[in-house]
This record gives sequence, structure tokens and C-alpha cells, in this order.
Amino acid sequence: MNTIAENIQQIIEQIHEFEQSYNRPEGSVTLLAVSKKQPIDKILQAHKAGIRDFGENYLQEAEEKISQLVDLDINWHFIGPIQSNKTRAIADLFQWVHSVDRLKIARRLSDQRNSLLPPLNVCIQVNLSGEETKSGISIDEVENLCNEVAKLPNLHLRGLMTIPAPTEDFTGQRQLFSALAVTFNNLVPRFPGFDTLSMGMSGDFKAAIAEGSTVVRIGTALFGPRM
Repeated sequence: MNTIAENIQQIIEQIHEFEQSYNRPEGSVTLLAVSKKQPIDKILQAHKAGIRDFGENYLQEAEEKISQLVDLDINWHFIGPIQSNKTRAIADLFQWVHSVDRLKIARRLSDQRNSLLPPLNVCIQVNLSGEETKSGISIDEVENLCNEVAKLPNLHLRGLMTIPAPTEDFTGQRQLFSALAVTFNNLVPRFPGFDTLSMGMSGDFKAAIAEGSTVVRIGTALFGPRM
């Protein structure tokens, strides 16, 4: 069984291979380690191996990890659905939020962000597949929500995120990601710092990189089975 460091090295090599295959600049894709349901010691191993960006889905679990690892140089990304009663803690603890899908949530994050902290980096979550079980807005709603979020003083609108319906069909994966990439590229000139396309997980990150992803979110393939 590979160590976490070996898994990280393999994934980074794959990312570089896909960057090259699809004419992407080397280093244009960030590996976000999805550490939900993973123990502290595995996060420490990943950090020792060079990972600085970690994604968490559940606030209570994340609070404990962040408090224990407060002395490490980690960028914490919240990537799960956001309930209104959790916005204050998320605004305080995280550097990034990938899962904004309502103006109400964005306003609460902005209002509750400590003004002594840098603006909170946020992405708008888009539900490409129209799945009722998943968060996210339709692609037709993206521009309007971006316009409103960009006005909020303590947020920095960075881009878009998606979790499409799983499929093993590479062409189908690319088609879904392509639709979001077109929307993303149309919006880039409109918003300063709009540079993040968070799409691609363990089963589809090759297709995501092919279509312009700048952040791939990898969990089990990096850490092994969850707790």
C-alpha cells in the first residue's frame, strides 16, 4: 500500500501529465486535498509532503482540525453545503468557500467576516446536472449571482465550482465541464481576480483539466478510505 506522500506524488505527476497533454501551463492546476472524514495524522502527513490546501465539508469536524493545526501554514477551503446557522464560524475559520449558491448565504458570510481578516475567497457552486440532491444554482443563474456577490465588501469573488453527476464516460465528463468553462471564461473580464474554476475529483479530474479546471479536489485517492 502506498504512503500518502507516494499518493500525492503520483497525483501531482498525473496533473502535470494532463496539463501537458491539453496545452495547459505547467502549475496551472492546484491540488486541493479533501480531508473530510480523515484523521489529523493523515493531514499532517500530507502537509509534510507539501500540500497546503485542504478541503472540509462538515463544520464541526473542521473546527476541531483547524484548532489543532492552527500553527501550520494551511489554506482551509469549505466545500460542503452551507446552512445559515453555520456562516459565522465558516466566515471566521476558512480562507476559501467553494459552495456559495444563495445571495443570503453570501451576505451572511460577508457581514460575519472579521474586518481584520482579508476578504473571504468565494466560488459560486453550479449544479450542472440538475440533480435535486446536490447544492448549486443553474448555469443560467450564474451571472446574476456573481454580480450581486461581487458587491459584498468582505468577499472576494474568485470563480465557479461544480460537482457533476458521476459518469465514467470521458466525453460526457468533458461536455459537462466545457459548459461551465464557457460561462467562466465569459465572466473573467467582468470581475477582478476571477481566476478559479474548481472542478474535477478523483474519477474525472483528467476531463476537468482538459476543459480548464484550476483546482481539482482529491480525497480518497490521496488519503485512502475515510473514517
